Amino acid sequence: MSLQTLPLPPSELGESPFWHPTEKSLYWCDIQGQAVHAWHPESGRHRQWRMPSEPGCCAPAPDGRLVIGLRNGFYLLDTAKDSADPTALTCLALLPPEQHDTAVLRLNDGRCDTAGRFWAGSVITPRTAPNAALWCLQADASSATGYRVRYMAGGNFTANGLAFSPDNRTMYWSNTPEHRIDQFDFDVATGEITHRRPWAQFDRKVDGQPYGGRPDGAAVDVEGNYWAAMYEGACVLQLSPAGEVLQRIAVPVQCPTMVCFGGEDLHTLFITSARAGRPLQEQQAAVAAGSLFSMQVEVAGLPVNFFKV
Repeated sequence: MSLQTLPLPPSELGESPFWHPTEKSLYWCDIQGQAVHAWHPESGRHRQWRMPSEPGCCAPAPDGRLVIGLRNGFYLLDTAKDSADPTALTCLALLPPEQHDTAVLRLNDGRCDTAGRFWAGSVITPRTAPNAALWCLQADASSATGYRVRYMAGGNFTANGLAFSPDNRTMYWSNTPEHRIDQFDFDVATGEITHRRPWAQFDRKVDGQPYGGRPDGAAVDVEGNYWAAMYEGACVLQLSPAGEVLQRIAVPVQCPTMVCFGGEDLHTLFITSARAGRPLQEQQAAVAAGSLFSMQVEVAGLPVNFFKV
C-alpha cells in the first residue's frame, strides 16, 4: 500500500507518535507548537492539549493518562480533562538544574521500556557543547515524591532514536547532528545500560552532493529491524539488526521526524514530520511540511509500552 497523507493539520515539529491499543488512537507531540495531539481514525476525532512548554515526548500511562517530557522535567496528563483545566497536568519530577539548564536544554525524544520506565533524551541549543543527556524516570515508593530520575548517559547534542530490541538486550540512541546511532547493552531487570558503541554512521551534508539525511526518531519491529526517520533526507530507512539498509521509503516531505507502528495488527507505519524552519515552498506544497503519514508494512512493529505509575 502506498503512503497516505493523514487528514490532519501540519505540525510545526511533529514527534513521539505512538498508537494507543485500547483507545485505537494515534498520539503525537508538536514540540514547537507546544501541544499534544490525539486522533481517532475511525471517527476522525482530533483532540489537542496545550502545554506550558515544549513537549518533547510522550507515552501512555494507565487510566487514560500520558507521561510527558517537557522542557524542565516529567509530567502526567489526564486526557479526560481539557488543557485549560489546571488539574489536567501534574508534575512527577523536575530535572536537576545543575545538570539540566533549561535556558539551553529541553527534553526531546523518549519512550517507555517493557518494565514501565520512561526514558527521555535532551537537546541543547545552541550546540556549544555535547551536554544533552539521557534520563530515566521510574516509580519509586522509597522516594519522597514517589518517582526517581536517573542520569543515564551524556555526550550528545540532539538525543533521538531511542528504541529497544525485541529481546530487551539492546538499546538504541541517536546523536542526530553527528549522524550516528549508538547501541548499549540493556538489562531490563535493573534498567542499567553498558557498553556504548557506534552502530550506524551516515554521511554528513556536503554542498553539491546528494544528502541522505540524519537519523531522527525511530521504532523497532518484531524481527528486530530498526526504522529511522531521516531528517532532511525525505525518507525512512529500515535497518537490519546488523545495521544493513533493508529498504528506503521515500516520503513527500524533506524532514520526517519519527515513526511508530499502529493499527489493530501493528502493520501500519505512522510518520511525523517538521514544518518549523522549512522554506515557504515546502510549507505551502500540496503535501505540506509537517504533515503526518501512514502506510502498510509487511512486518509488524512492537507494541507501545505503558508507563508504570
